[in-house]
Amino acid sequence: MGGKLDGVLDSLLQRRVLRRWEELAEAAPAAGLEDLRGWRGQARAMRRHLDRVIHQAEHRLALPVIGSNAFRKPLGTDWAWRPDLWRGPMPVPGQAAVPNRMLFCDGATVFHDCRLSELTVRQIRNTRESDVAPFGFRMDVFRFDGSFLSLVVDLPEDAARGLKLRHLIRLDVIVELEKPLEIFARLNVKHGPNVEQMVLELPLGAEEVMVEFDLTYTKINEKRIEKLWIDLIFEGPEMNQIILRDVTVSRRPRADL
Repeated sequence: MGGKLDGVLDSLLQRRVLRRWEELAEAAPAAGLEDLRGWRGQARAMRRHLDRVIHQAEHRLALPVIGSNAFRKPLGTDWAWRPDLWRGPMPVPGQAAVPNRMLFCDGATVFHDCRLSELTVRQIRNTRESDVAPFGFRMDVFRFDGSFLSLVVDLPEDAARGLKLRHLIRLDVIVELEKPLEIFARLNVKHGPNVEQMVLELPLGAEEVMVEFDLTYTKINEKRIEKLWIDLIFEGPEMNQIILRDVTVSRRPRADL
């Protein structure tokens, strides 16, 4: 009850303040200089606070909405997903000297085989006008004495539910690189005791890239599919900054021939 009353009182107070400034604006052309000087001081004091509120509101309202799972999906898509790393804030936004097998958040793990880690990772807030994902993931790689660096993303159970050999699994990535490097995507499908793997290179001619894994040509036992995950593998990452602005996964059945 108290909250409703406070809301009513705030509304009434705001109307009175607005009405007063409307009256002062109407009276200003004929007002005396002394009155104008006083009104100007009051208006400037209010404007400072109003400008701060407007600045913060315009900045935050222009950002992608936290938790958003909205993105373009191909026609016929029956499942689509954006990992939590790109959807919401992480409790620990970053880490330096990242160890091997570091679980950055549920469903996202960093792997490497460096003897001395000079790798820093951080979740960043996407702020560009073109960004759809609320967050991005940045890796700063300095000296790199290992043979591989990868980010493993576990797909949820829904990805495996109802999955058939006639499905195409699509991976969309928005990536920024300080300097060019090769990035490979490996789809892993666990079916019974076996794991089927498919590897494709991301075509990095543009910022927004995608690959599609066609399950038709695999030996997956679709009745025993248990789990899926994707490895993003970065070749020769030394002295580079890699920003994954967005990562999304979707699936759709092939068109009948």
